[in-house]
Parts: sequence; structure tokens; C-alpha cells
Amino acid sequence: MEIQVLIDQIEHEFDELEKGKLHSKSSIREIEGWSSMHALILIALVDNHYDVLLSGEELKNALTVEDLYHIIKKRKG
Repeated sequence: MEIQVLIDQIEHEFDELEKGKLHSKSSIREIEGWSSMHALILIALVDNHYDVLLSGEELKNALTVEDLYHIIKKRKG
């Protein structure tokens, strides 16, 4: 799994996010229009693509895209 793939998937899911603006150090919560609905979409994305069900605590602790990537990578083994 590469981080750029995750970035591309997030950009695809969030229509209001301009393609190419997201990077590994981007703050998840600073994505334009971030809301609890976006959190649910992100949880579903990770579950569907990586078969990893993020807990609310894990998502709360993931401040950047890179943090989210490391959580997924660790859970995948």
C-alpha cells in the first residue's frame, strides 16, 4: 500500500476537495467543509478499500493523512 493511493482515494471521495491539493502532511480536519459526515465517509472508505474498521478513537488520533496511513498499515500487518 502506498500513501499516494490513499490520498487519491480521499480526493475522489470528497468532491469539494481540489485534486492534487492533499498531501501526506495535510490535516484531515482541515479538509474544506469537514464534518462528521466526512468522518463517516472516511471510515467507510478505509473499510471498503482496506478491510480495516477504524474506531472513533483511531480517527480522532489521526491528525494527518500520514497518521491515517500508518494506522491502516499497522492494522493490515
